[in-house]
This record gives sequence, C-alpha cells and structure tokens, in this order.
Amino acid sequence: MVRSPGWLTRNHGNSTSPISARRMAISSREFSDRMRPRVVEAFHPTRPACTAHPLTGSVNSIMFSVEEASAAILQRAETRAATRRGIVEACGLVLAEDVVSDVDSPPHDKAMVDGYALMAADLRGEIANLRVLEEVTAGSVPTQTVIAGTAIRIMTGAPIPSGANAVVMVEETRSTTNAGQDVVTIESTGIAAGANILPRATSLRKNDTVLTSGHLLRPMEIGLLAEVGRAEVDVVPAPRVAVLATGDELVPASESPADGQIRNSNGPLLQALVTRAGGIPRSLGIARDQPDALLEKIKLGLHEDILLLSGGVSAGVLDLVPAALAAAGVEQVFHKVELKPGKPLWFGCLIENHHPRLVFGLPGNPVSSLVCFELFVRPAIARMSGRRAGAPHHRTGLLTRGHSQRGNRPTYFPSILSEEEDRLTVSPIDWRGSADQRSLVRANGLALFPAGDHDYAAGDAVLTIPL
Repeated sequence: MVRSPGWLTRNHGNSTSPISARRMAISSREFSDRMRPRVVEAFHPTRPACTAHPLTGSVNSIMFSVEEASAAILQRAETRAATRRGIVEACGLVLAEDVVSDVDSPPHDKAMVDGYALMAADLRGEIANLRVLEEVTAGSVPTQTVIAGTAIRIMTGAPIPSGANAVVMVEETRSTTNAGQDVVTIESTGIAAGANILPRATSLRKNDTVLTSGHLLRPMEIGLLAEVGRAEVDVVPAPRVAVLATGDELVPASESPADGQIRNSNGPLLQALVTRAGGIPRSLGIARDQPDALLEKIKLGLHEDILLLSGGVSAGVLDLVPAALAAAGVEQVFHKVELKPGKPLWFGCLIENHHPRLVFGLPGNPVSSLVCFELFVRPAIARMSGRRAGAPHHRTGLLTRGHSQRGNRPTYFPSILSEEEDRLTVSPIDWRGSADQRSLVRANGLALFPAGDHDYAAGDAVLTIPL
C-alpha cells in the first residue's frame, strides 16, 4: 500500500488544512495502471517528451511560458455551432448571420417635433395666418394636401403630408378660431425647407445589411433587430462550463466547517467568473479525494464545453486530478506554467464527435485560480462564444510605491488601479500569499512584474490587467 506521512496539507480557499493520508487506500501498481495519464504532443514542437511519475502517474514536463500556454489553449478552443434564439434571449451573444433590413427607416418623411406642417414659402412675411386643415398623429395617415395658406397640425413621428416641406414647432405658434375655422398664427422671419423633418430611409434602406456576423448583440442591437422585423436570429450560444472543487477538507459555503475543514470558496468564485466572462456555469459541487468518486464527477463535467477543476493538480500524493482526467479520456496538453501565482495549471482536451471539450485543472488557492482564469480560461470562453479572443488587455500604469520582485517566474500581483489626472496609477496590495482571499477583495487589477530579481521604484511603469 502507498504509505504517506501522517498528515499532508493542501489549500483550496481561505486556509491551509491538514489532510489525513488514510483517504488514499489504493496500491501504487493499481493507481499507476488504471489512471496513468496519456500525453498529447504539446503546442511547442521542440519540447522534450513528458515522463510519467512511476507512483502517482503525474506527468513532469518543462513548464510552458504564459504565451505558449495561451496559444496551446486557443488552438483548441473552437467557436460553438450557431443556434436560433429569440432576440431578447440573444442579448449578450454573438450574431452568426448577416441581417438585412426589410423596410426603409423611417418608412416615410416624418415630423421630428410637435407643430404644424406647412409650405416654407408661406413664412416669408413677418406674420402668417394659416388655415388648419386637420390633425395628424403618430400612427395615422394624412388625408389632405397642404397648399399655400394652409397647414396641418402634426405630432412627432407622424408622416409629413403631401405639399408640406417644413414643420414649425408648436411653441412658436398661436392657435385661434375664426368663424369656426381653426387658424394658426406664426410670427417668423422665415424657415428653411426641410426644417424639423426626418426624410424617409435616413436611418436605413430596405435591403441594407444592418448587422454582420460576429457582431456582439447589446440591447441597442436588439432594438434594431426588432425594427427590421427579426424576432429570431442565429447566434453563437454561450459555452457551458462545469465547475468542480476537489478535496476531503471542503464543505459547502452553507455549512460550518469542523476541525480540519474549510468552506468551498473557489467553486462560487469560479462560477461567478464564468458568468461575468459570458459562459453558463454548472456547479458539480465537491469531489472527494477518492479516485472513483473523482472520476465519476469528472465524467459528468465532460458533458459540458469546458470543465474547470479546483485543486488537486500539484505534486502531492493526494493531487489526483491529472490521473483521473487521463482515466476519463482527457489528453494532457501541458502541466505547469512559468507563472506566479498559478504554476500548477493543468490543461487538456477531450474530443468527441469532432467537438473539443477543454479541461482546466486550476490551483486550489483562490488568487492562483483567479489569475489562471483571467489569463487562460476567459480567452477560451471568448473564442468559443464567437468573440475576439487573445491575451487579456494590458494597460500601462505607474507604481505609487516601491516593489521588490524576486524569482524566475513572472508575477501577476493583485493591485489597486486608479485613474488620476489622465494617468493610471498602480498600488500593489499587502498580499499574504495566494490563499489571501480577503486582500484580493481590495484589488481591481493585476500588476505584471517580469521574471527576475528587480527593485521597482515609485513612478516606474508596469503592465496591468483590469479585473
């Protein structure tokens, strides 16, 4: 039997918790044979072959850079097949067809103000008294024609009657009645033809392409779709993302943890990140540190487009995720990235019926999970959603105080980003490691400090990623 030290530690959220080694009652031969990972050729063709650990089956390979890892992920993230949705339901999704207008807009010359439609030539004198023929409201059609000396009372949006070529605002007129005839009196030095009239097809013309495939549908686009008669459109559906936390020490947020336990904070964190990124999260709860139980949960998650696992991807005896994923048929692409925090990141892919399912094994610490999500998972969700995908948007900011960077991995440091006098300032927070979730709440961005030992001074420029 595998014999481990009496207590092991692993972190999945807000504290470090002792974990009994007794939970892993499986022989090294059985574990290695049943759950040894299969490794696919990784993104970088010059990487040496990976080798499996003889006891745990974990794969040890040279770490990928952030850029290499991003490229490997996006190579495998395919845009989902289009589906038909009602236009309100389609809001927030990417259009998968070109949309052509079936009408002119506006469909007629229309009044832009409440007032009187008339002939501009009638207002060449100082005072004009015009006979009012009728009133036209929005939704009705004029029945009479404007001629010299006449006007038609008109409401905003109503069609301009024949013969009229201008509209005078009602505030500039005075209405009277003379022998039962409505008369409008206008004191004016003149008005230009076309005043206060929106000509037909000013906004769009029939058969115009008003939206093209790849356009993100916001509420404004939904209104336009309705205007051109589209109740349904083809869109790229949001990817479905399963979220699974692993570890015997975890309990749901609604429960009080006993000695040696912590609440599952990463699961809700990742679900919220998925929602904000445009995906549809599905919680799979907590998987215990038992190979069969973990494998069962993983198989459920592989029904979705993306599976996110939290914890269990480091090098400990109880870090079972890579081997369990291999047993489920997921092929490893890489394990470990030159990154701090987030080094243990695992990524693999399962292809069924030509449909790739992406799997991310995220570190158990919340800051590590957040950094890995922003750098790698969010762009994958964007690509699968039909949106533009790539590296997160970086902005250059100026440090408000000194900062010491140490180590051979680039560090993404939780920071407070502020706009001050047309410049971005960066204040690294007092961060107590990748499990410090309370400090993370104060951060609204990440500051990138490249690998290597360097002492930064206040005013030095650094790259940042807004959160």
